[in-house]
Amino acid sequence: MRIGLGINYTDGFKATADEVLDLERAGLDIVFVPEAYSFDAVSALGYLAAKTERVQLASGILQIYTRTPTLTAMTAAGLDNVSDGRFILGLGASGPQVIEGFHGVKYDAPIGRTREIIEVCRKVWRRERLEHRGKFYTMPLTQEDGGTGLGKPLKLINHPVRERIPVLLAALGQKNVALAAEVAEGWQPIFFLPEKAKDVWGDAVAEGKAKRDPSLGELDVYAGPALAIGENVDHLLGFVKPHLALYIGGMGAKGKNFYHTLATNYGYGAEADRIQELYLAGDKAAAVEAVPDELARSVSLIGPKGYVKERIAAFEEAGATVLNVVPIAEDAAGRVKQIEALRELV
Repeated sequence: MRIGLGINYTDGFKATADEVLDLERAGLDIVFVPEAYSFDAVSALGYLAAKTERVQLASGILQIYTRTPTLTAMTAAGLDNVSDGRFILGLGASGPQVIEGFHGVKYDAPIGRTREIIEVCRKVWRRERLEHRGKFYTMPLTQEDGGTGLGKPLKLINHPVRERIPVLLAALGQKNVALAAEVAEGWQPIFFLPEKAKDVWGDAVAEGKAKRDPSLGELDVYAGPALAIGENVDHLLGFVKPHLALYIGGMGAKGKNFYHTLATNYGYGAEADRIQELYLAGDKAAAVEAVPDELARSVSLIGPKGYVKERIAAFEEAGATVLNVVPIAEDAAGRVKQIEALRELV
């Protein structure tokens, strides 16, 4: 299994970049740069491309609504170029809170848009003269489409390092997961619980794989557990619970929360209802307390080496090929030690 990690550079990007170098030496395989409503991910990825040598660089994720399909393709090709073929294009829909609230763009048709964006990206990377007439995107625009009629099919000027840059989709709903299994090289679920993954997503993955082009290869599955290897570390589950409470309780309204539905499908329906009730009422501390230890432990890698090794095997048995971990440590040196310890176990 490969090891990935998402960086958090709110306290200073250059210091975080230095940490990435140490993590690369410790055995990290992939580093993800987020883009929610922070600094853009592309600037950071370009900087890391110049600083690192081996580690793969992934957007985690670029939101499908915030760039045109062709700009997404151009950006991916540019990052793949400056990194000498180490870029992974992570895409996702995000949610209405960010897309409509921060960007002022309508959040609609995420599945259809995602499919077309990937189609356009691959045409651009192959340097085809771009002609695309889809439900959501049309290139070039004609007068009938509301354009001037002066546009013409163009192909990318530069020659990409690769004509097939790996695409990773962050997907949670059944239709979106099926799409990822059909058209993407990788799929990133959230709160991956190995023992329940097949029950929740198995049919969707099978549906997508049945339509999958064999040239895509096997689907990589990027699980995202918190990581703390050591004795007497159960108390660190307390670092996992606020994240679970935020998503299960606060990411959406009642009846319109994907993460609440996921927890329910995992068998924690009553607990999810209580977490949401408390969170939406403004009692975030009580919502965190309502997160079951069992749930936090099951989606994490927290415990002694022997236990974590068993959990790694469970993740692998459930189909995970990448552990995109969140190390729990006091400082950068502690995070590096956690990656070193995990490297020994995988």
